[in-house]
Amino acid sequence: MDIASVIRQRLDELGIGQRELAVAAKVTESYISQLLANKKTPPAPDRTDIYHKIAKLLKLPAKELARLADTQRREELKRKVLDPPRPLFQEFRQLILRKCVATKRKQITNIFEREPFGEFERFVTQKLLDVAKRVAKEELEDEKWIHRVARVSKRSYEETRVLILEFLETDVFHVSLENCLSFLDPLIESWDIEFENFGMEIVLNRGLTRSHLKKLEFREAEPEPTFEMEPGLKEFLDDAKLSAGIAEHEIAFLKSLSLDGKRPSPLYYYRELQNLRDPISFLRLSIGKRREPETKTPATKARVRRKIAKKS
Repeated sequence: MDIASVIRQRLDELGIGQRELAVAAKVTESYISQLLANKKTPPAPDRTDIYHKIAKLLKLPAKELARLADTQRREELKRKVLDPPRPLFQEFRQLILRKCVATKRKQITNIFEREPFGEFERFVTQKLLDVAKRVAKEELEDEKWIHRVARVSKRSYEETRVLILEFLETDVFHVSLENCLSFLDPLIESWDIEFENFGMEIVLNRGLTRSHLKKLEFREAEPEPTFEMEPGLKEFLDDAKLSAGIAEHEIAFLKSLSLDGKRPSPLYYYRELQNLRDPISFLRLSIGKRREPETKTPATKARVRRKIAKKS
């Protein structure tokens, strides 16, 4: 049984209409109608709060609704993978190009036109979608933010919530023209890209985001060094007496020791650990050299008093 059937059945049992369900879920009645008619894919459980709101009204377990939605989404995703990629709407491409910085707009346009919906166009579009989705997901619980977006897009609060929920479900291959133009257009001020490393800088609308500048960098990084556990070290760590009280940073130090192919015994690691813990093995840090004051003994004090008496 799919999630739409479960919700419809529960609505009938409780005598609740779609309008009441839409009010509880804070979406439009049209959205609920399409969802229950399987004309819309149920939203991903980790991207929406709608299942908790529906479950509360219908007195159903929210986890069960989320599980049914997840199963249905996986089945629909399998079908989508088999569909060939479709080119973007011309209006959406124009939006992407219009938001590009003026100094590179002509160059980007030439690349897009040489290879319609090619790898570079899909790359740019997907990154813009990713940034916009992160903002939408972070702010979805903020009703004031949704009201601000609604005012900018000239829609009702419920219509805006529906648009955001649908926007979170879209991808570069199945992008909705209405959702992207109504949400992406007011959210993104401009974008720029460096062709050497494909790093992108995206400027967002200050009135709709907490952080108006996003930078995406693609750079080469060296892998973290890995250390193979020496048999002697393993035996040392397994011995509760030898390795008593050893800390994580001490284990990391013992692992990093350069042994030049040698295979030390557990006793070697015990001695290294003691040397590491012994403060006498390390030089004390000091700023400049200061002469320590001499300690005056009683005999010294007496000599000083005699010298003072003779002078007087």
